[in-house]
Amino acid sequence: MTMTTTWPTLLRPLAYVLALAPALLARAGDDWPQFRGPTQDGQAADAADLPTKWSESQNVKFKTKIPGEGWSSPVVLGKQVWLTTALNGGRSLHAIAIDRDGGQVIHDVEVFAVANPDRKNAYNSYASPTPVLEAGRAYVSFGTYGSACLDAATGQVLWKNQDLKIDHKEGPGSSPILYKGLYLLHCDGTDQQYVVALDKLTGKVVWRTDRTRTLKEKMPDYRKAYCVPTIATIDGKDQVLSMGAQRMYGYDVETGKELWYCDVPGYSTVPRPLWKDNVAYVCTGYDSAQLWAIRTDGAAGDVSRTHVLWKHRQGVSLKPSPLLIDGRIYMVADNGIARGLDAKTGQQFWQSRIPGTYSASPVYAAGLIYFANEQGATTVIRPGAEPVLVATNELADPKIMGSPAVSGKSLFLRTLGHLYRIETP
Repeated sequence: MTMTTTWPTLLRPLAYVLALAPALLARAGDDWPQFRGPTQDGQAADAADLPTKWSESQNVKFKTKIPGEGWSSPVVLGKQVWLTTALNGGRSLHAIAIDRDGGQVIHDVEVFAVANPDRKNAYNSYASPTPVLEAGRAYVSFGTYGSACLDAATGQVLWKNQDLKIDHKEGPGSSPILYKGLYLLHCDGTDQQYVVALDKLTGKVVWRTDRTRTLKEKMPDYRKAYCVPTIATIDGKDQVLSMGAQRMYGYDVETGKELWYCDVPGYSTVPRPLWKDNVAYVCTGYDSAQLWAIRTDGAAGDVSRTHVLWKHRQGVSLKPSPLLIDGRIYMVADNGIARGLDAKTGQQFWQSRIPGTYSASPVYAAGLIYFANEQGATTVIRPGAEPVLVATNELADPKIMGSPAVSGKSLFLRTLGHLYRIETP
């Protein structure tokens, strides 16, 4: 494990930050600043009056053309919506900012130029990791091609880091998150696997921790993962809940020290872990897709035999992250079979086929679940002991691969070539 660098002593002038605030910030409840939203779990607690019906001619406030190809989810902070895209076969990697109100492109910045991009899975893009935002700054990752921080007001690139090299094989997928002064990222390739924290002001490495699961004897495919870390407060201390290939980890967020682990089946893990009431809910990935509930209080060392509460083995999603609502877990498998489980026991209480196939994670807002599929349609369901179908809405532009974002009374959907703002007038 490589340990800390020195924290920077110089900050941007406070007056500059305050000058930016009126232009960039709106109500906190309007923000969706990272993958799965402000609470890390796909829920917008303050949302109200979201539309349940829309089409190309109904309840579309704007539809903005996005060049290139990218499956990153839109993120929202204040008056800006950010996403990433790749042009020219992955040779030109861009960060794009859009005006939240009017849909105009504010910034379109080439962050990295790549001479010879690695091959990727045709199902993936070179711009799949979702940005993360904070006041005045946008952070983007393109996996092995680099991470960067941009000034949200000017679009200027403030720092770049291109030292986090791995072999994704299928293309980049893990999204970054922020914690206090840190930028956190999973780097789980076929060649090496580690978690890293950068100083968010400089892009320099603060800590790097190698995965302890021995994978050298495994075929390269079985070593990789594409997950996003989750922050949880366990036994009074903040930890990184981190899903790699064949193992779930708990790390000290400030130092990167491994605190505990739980061995699981599966690899190429995508869904972000859920955490509530000292239980982590994790999808285990390919070839053995299962949903595990792992108790986290008192976790130390190997908890594989002591802290697993239950396992669900049927119809678990490979790409969409699940939701946890009022003691019930809702998820949709990639093939469109949606399920509801009791969070305490793992027992299934509901199953239904909803249209299409799925990569995007569902969101919960204003008492409703929104499932967006790869064909451009979104199914709206009211959750409960007996979930109720509310509506199914189709757009002309297909391929919703990134997860929806919720901001105020609006739903932001990214399709193959556009960003839609869906809102009832």
